[in-house]
Amino acid sequence: MMTCLLKSKIHRAAVTAASVDYEGSLTIAADLAERVGLRAYERILVGNLSNGERFETYVIYGTAGSGAIELNGATAHLGKPGDRLTIMSFTWLDEAAVKTHKPAVIVLDEHNSIVR
Repeated sequence: MMTCLLKSKIHRAAVTAASVDYEGSLTIAADLAERVGLRAYERILVGNLSNGERFETYVIYGTAGSGAIELNGATAHLGKPGDRLTIMSFTWLDEAAVKTHKPAVIVLDEHNSIVR
């Protein structure tokens, strides 16, 4: 039997930009994405802590060190700069892996610097 568990989470990411005129996705500064094991084009679930919206999209890497968290395309209608997001990805694991699995989690401040 396989179980779907949390793989990666970026908690309290602050939206830095929203562009409806861009292909749909969520731009995440590459260093933040890589820190939790998110890959470019990986499917993610996003919860907007500011307005309660939840949506699925995929990751596009932004410039490392920029702190970029950018809503693109249709997702730009689901938030605005300053909103705080929880960005999650999941993985399927067999029973043996479930017993030892620990998701990669970071928590960000209002400038998208890692606080833990």
